[in-house]
Amino acid sequence: MELSGLQIFKYLPAAKKAENSNCKKCGSPTCMAFALKLAKNQTKISSCPYASDELKELYSDSLKQSQKTIEINGLKIGGENVLYRHEKTFINKTALAVIVQSEKELERVLNFKITRVSENLGVDLVITKGFEVQNRKEFNIISYDEFLKLPLENIRDGGFTKTAQDLISTRINAIKNKDENYSKPVYVQFDKASNFNEICAKASFYICKYANLLVFEDFDEALFTTLITLRQNIFTDPQKPLQVESKIYEFNNPDENSLIFMTTNFALTFFAVANELESLPVPSYLIVTPADGMSVLTAWSAEKFTAKMVAKTLKKWNFASKVKNRKIIIPGLLAHMKEELEAEIDDFEIVIGTIDAFAIADFVKNYK
Repeated sequence: MELSGLQIFKYLPAAKKAENSNCKKCGSPTCMAFALKLAKNQTKISSCPYASDELKELYSDSLKQSQKTIEINGLKIGGENVLYRHEKTFINKTALAVIVQSEKELERVLNFKITRVSENLGVDLVITKGFEVQNRKEFNIISYDEFLKLPLENIRDGGFTKTAQDLISTRINAIKNKDENYSKPVYVQFDKASNFNEICAKASFYICKYANLLVFEDFDEALFTTLITLRQNIFTDPQKPLQVESKIYEFNNPDENSLIFMTTNFALTFFAVANELESLPVPSYLIVTPADGMSVLTAWSAEKFTAKMVAKTLKKWNFASKVKNRKIIIPGLLAHMKEELEAEIDDFEIVIGTIDAFAIADFVKNYK
């Protein structure tokens, strides 16, 4: 487990009010400053001449790699160093692999692609069994014999309870105990499917706790779409908001007279609004302003959604010259900004829209 600055400080002279407290021989003004730097690997423990042997041993243990990382044609597996995402973040998402035994099956797997929150996603690794293929690196394909030689630990999918317990205990021993016997990335392999619903339930749990790789002997598009969606939610960095590109989006082939909506670049807000606009019987534009991935009200309160920012976005895309419609529909949560926006954007009238995305369809029905 990584040591925090406060944990390190407890072992230094200043924390014990001992001789040589805050001596500055390490190059830092205080013992606390040194501890904080050491926790961030910005200095060396040898810089402190009074670091105790106990601290040196603890610090040395904290630097040990909890779980090894293996790389297959750019795909990284393992390398995790926390038990829970909120402690820091997970490093490498659980990889999804399929064993294929024919050219036809291979083509089906390679053609499977989905796009979600601006990411193009598919099967991470294809394992061929019984036949050879060309351009293997381009599509991240390895043979079954090559796969068996990888430094991975196989936790067989037997009874669900035992498999889950094995995954959890392995991760705890690797992360908390730093036991090198448990440092290999682990994978679970599913036999031929008899019930995809059961496999989906098991695989979903194993993604959360704590498989580094899942290997399937059967391929099902619905199953993989479900697992990829779950995995994307689990492995996003909680310290980095999901966001989309700030630009003007078009829905249903809009023209110069089409409806115009506006929101921020927070991914969840964007896709909620975008789904509604795609379903409308009329075309529309969606102006997405840069807001560091913040939701509408959060962006306003943090001064990331301002009238000047909106004006700058419109000017960047020369939007006023592309449309005759002069009404922009803003989220209902920003109704208080109407006058401010109209003062800054004199080319357009501001219309107060809905608070919730699901209400957009009814709003448009009654909108004139």
